[in-house]
Parts: sequence; C-alpha cells; structure tokens
Amino acid sequence: MKITRIISHVLQYEMPEQLGYSQQYYDRRTAHLVEVETDEGITGWGECFGPGNIALANKGIVEKVIQPMVLGMDPMDRDVIWHKVYNLMRDHGQKGMPMQSLSGVDIALWDIAGKVAGLPLHKMIGGAHRTSVPCYGYGMMLRDEPVDALAARFTDEAAAIRDMGFVATKMKTGFGPKPDVALCTAVRKGVGDGYPFMVDANHAYTTSDAFYVGRALDELDAYWFEEPIAPEDHAGYAELRRGLSVNISGGEAEFGRWGWRAILENRGLDIAQPEVCALGGISEYLRVLALCHAHFTPVVNHVWGSAIAVAANLQLLAAMPPLPGGLHPWEPMLEFDTTDNKFRDDLLTQPLNIQAQVKANAGRVTIPDGPGIGVEPDRDFIAHYALAA
Repeated sequence: MKITRIISHVLQYEMPEQLGYSQQYYDRRTAHLVEVETDEGITGWGECFGPGNIALANKGIVEKVIQPMVLGMDPMDRDVIWHKVYNLMRDHGQKGMPMQSLSGVDIALWDIAGKVAGLPLHKMIGGAHRTSVPCYGYGMMLRDEPVDALAARFTDEAAAIRDMGFVATKMKTGFGPKPDVALCTAVRKGVGDGYPFMVDANHAYTTSDAFYVGRALDELDAYWFEEPIAPEDHAGYAELRRGLSVNISGGEAEFGRWGWRAILENRGLDIAQPEVCALGGISEYLRVLALCHAHFTPVVNHVWGSAIAVAANLQLLAAMPPLPGGLHPWEPMLEFDTTDNKFRDDLLTQPLNIQAQVKANAGRVTIPDGPGIGVEPDRDFIAHYALAA
C-alpha cells in the first residue's frame, strides 16, 4: 500500500453570535480536516488544531511541505513517516504550526491502520480500559458586555449545562483578576455546592494575578485552574502548584515529548492536558501519555474542533490506563464545547450525538467501535463548508 495524496479541507461558517476567551473574540468557526488517500482505496481522516488563518497556513504545510516528503510511502509505517517528517522540519519548527500539521497527517495514518486491521483505534493501542467516559461541558465564553450582565448570564448558563447531564462544567475568564473572581462566583452560584467546575484563563495572568484568582478558586472549591499563566513560564507554574489548593492544569500549548518532558520534570501541573491534534498526532500523544504517567500526572485530554477530533479523543480516552488504579480509579473526562459547532454535530454520516448520550447515560459517552477512529465524514457537508485557500 502507498500514500497517493494528502488533502487539507479547511471548513468555516459564521457563528450565530460572537464569543471570546482571554485573547480575542471570534465570530467564525473553523475546522481543518486532513484526508490521506492510498492506492488501495483506503482513506484516513485526521485533524489539525488551529483556527482561521492558522488553518490556512497549516493547509500549506500539509500539502506543500509534508505531502512531498511522504508520497509513495507505506501508510502503515506510521513511526517511520513521523520521524522522517519531524527530522526534515526540525530546523524550521519543533513546535507550533508544523507540529499541528504533522498531527493531522499522523491521525489519518492511524485511521488507515485501523481500517486495514478492521479494528477500532483503542484495540490498535492495546484495548479499552473503559467502554464509556464521563463528559464535562464547557461554556461561559466571554462576551463584549458589562461584567455584571455577563455574571448573570454565566449563572444561568452554568446551571443549564449542569442540567444537561454533564458531570462538570468549565468557564472562561479574561477581564482581569477582580472581575474574573466575580464571574467565577457567579458560576459557583449557578451550579450549587459540590458540583465540579473548572476555570480556563488561556494564559491571561501574571503569576501574582493568578495567585489572586487562585486563592478565590480555593474558597469556591473549583476543581482545576487551567492555563493561568503563559505556557513558557515553567517556574511560575511550579510556584502556583505549591501555593494553591486548586489543581493546576495545562499543556495544550506544548508540542512533542521533549517539551512535555520539561513540563513534567518541573512538577508544575496537577493535571496534564495534551492536545492530540497539535502535539504531533496519536504517535506522539502516546509517548507523551507515557511520560505523564511516568511522572504520576493524570491526563485529561484537551479537545477542540470537529467530530474527527472528538472521535479520536474518545478512542484515546478508552485506551488510557487508570492512574494509579484500584477499585474506584481516577477517571479521565471528555471535554465538550457546548457552544454552536456544526463541524462537530453535523459533519459525520452517523453523528456521535454527544449531548443526547450525556443526558441519557448519566453524563457518559460511549466509545465508537468502528475501524480506525470509528467515524466517517459526510463529503457533501465538507464541500458545502469548504473555505477557498
């Protein structure tokens, strides 16, 4: 079998409302799907992390840089392909967009391997430690409106996500320490005592401001404080972890085993959040997962994007060993964006129906059991939303 073509499909649509996080507001949803074709008619699907113009830049890397390196190679030689591409791009991108682009190709190669074997991805990795995973719903995105009005909105939205059946919820912050504490207090009010909620700052704070917010989160009994400071500030993460009770999480902006080794040796995270569509794909994710568990750091995958990303993460969460193990082990969760996302809900020929599963199954989602990542996209849907480069 040989690789004959690699195609990037960048999809986009205008969202029903403008939403934001600590770095920007956005009004368009983007997804970057990667399709790898073979001479035996087997096609694999992957996804690259990165919205908007980042997706268009990554499309160029996938089609103009990576594709010529691997045409004619056997798609089953996933590790050979990964290291060839990484080594040839090493002088130009050990992190960032080249790794995002490699991720989409690598995921598609694993999809092909599963289809050749007739096995779901979790079987290819070593089997399912669980047949379903708990799911948390994130929302409470930033909007360009007064904080008092947004706090009232956050209270109602948090309660609604809880009532949808999700096992926990996550909010965004980014207006500054004092207004952000008011937003966090509003979310705790909405979900009530005892229901887990998490806070994602998208590296909005200095270390001192993160301590201010983090101490409030200790009082509010938040479950984790995600990306409180810049991902490059390893020393700051270690200070926060030592000084706060709330779990410190992060890692979505790290790429590859070498960057993750530095994070984990620094002991600055209570919970690791690798992003498989960015860090180097499934091949590299498995190496990063092994590093995390070697450092006894539990993993909750970062999940953003289309149904391809969701399906791949469901397979990985099924195959993740319990840490540390026991009768009632700590379990990873699936991250689910509750805001409008046609590329997750309507892309597939057989939808995952995550929200319906959550409601019917006490907050849990079953693992797809089809070959590869277990899903197939609708080509008519792709054609309808394709963005011209």
